[in-house]
Amino acid sequence: MIRRNIVLTGFMGTGKSTVGRLLAQKLGYQLVDTDVIIEETSGKTIPEIFAEEGEAAFRQLERETAVRLAAQSGLLISTGGGMMLDPANGAVFRPTCDIFCLTAPAEEILRRVLADEGQARPLLNVPDPRGRILELLTARAEKYGQYTQIDTMGKTPEQIADEIVGLCARA
Repeated sequence: MIRRNIVLTGFMGTGKSTVGRLLAQKLGYQLVDTDVIIEETSGKTIPEIFAEEGEAAFRQLERETAVRLAAQSGLLISTGGGMMLDPANGAVFRPTCDIFCLTAPAEEILRRVLADEGQARPLLNVPDPRGRILELLTARAEKYGQYTQIDTMGKTPEQIADEIVGLCARA
């Protein structure tokens, strides 16, 4: 049986990694993180790719990764926050994937990101990280809005995973 992939997208701090692990476990899917795949295939970290080759080269690697993953089945794909802003990636994933965008209010995102000390967040390395989050959420709202929205505020990762399982069962 061919199993549709599940793609989790959304802004940093919305729970893509945590929910992705739970969801993959519940469904018996293989969890893949697009940023990890890009780092493994390129032999460079994301910051190195940006510094040495530029954002355009990184976005091309994202598109190539999307094509490879969309051709497989039974994957839980956790994307970098900007990957699904590229319409080409959405077009590649739609035929074989159910795409969910995890959301949270700016204040909650800031709280979660500040609590996650092990993660480097270059986009928020600014004097007003809350303002930057609001600015980015506003800029990305239309593109994120084309995918099924899952509000993560006030829910446990388990509840969010169960909600997505329920939505997939109805599809």
